[in-house]
Amino acid sequence: MYTLVVILHLIVCLFLIFIILIQSSKGAEMGAAFGGSSQTLFGSRGAATVLSKVTTIAAIVFMLTSLSLAIFSVRRESVMSSVPVKQSPAKPLPSTATGPLQEKPAAPGQGGAQQQQPVAPAK
Repeated sequence: MYTLVVILHLIVCLFLIFIILIQSSKGAEMGAAFGGSSQTLFGSRGAATVLSKVTTIAAIVFMLTSLSLAIFSVRRESVMSSVPVKQSPAKPLPSTATGPLQEKPAAPGQGGAQQQQPVAPAK
């Protein structure tokens, strides 16, 4: 069902793009290009043509398929849920750390470490 809706959605999407692109824009008549009035018998907008009705229907179908795909995607499982997960046991840290920072240096003025006296330069 999901695949069918995706295929229908893609077809309607391409059809909607095609229908919109073949329509002429409003005010693009030959009379409007030379400063004339673009008024028609039915007013400035004109009667609803077959293309505008088809565009409306295609847009409604596109929105319905978008909504149904959103509903289907919530109910579907993730692709990653079928992948087996290998869980390796975590290695415990050794009790005595042997890294470069074995003890924390004392901050100046704390009195925890002995302060060294400056050495006089050799002559």
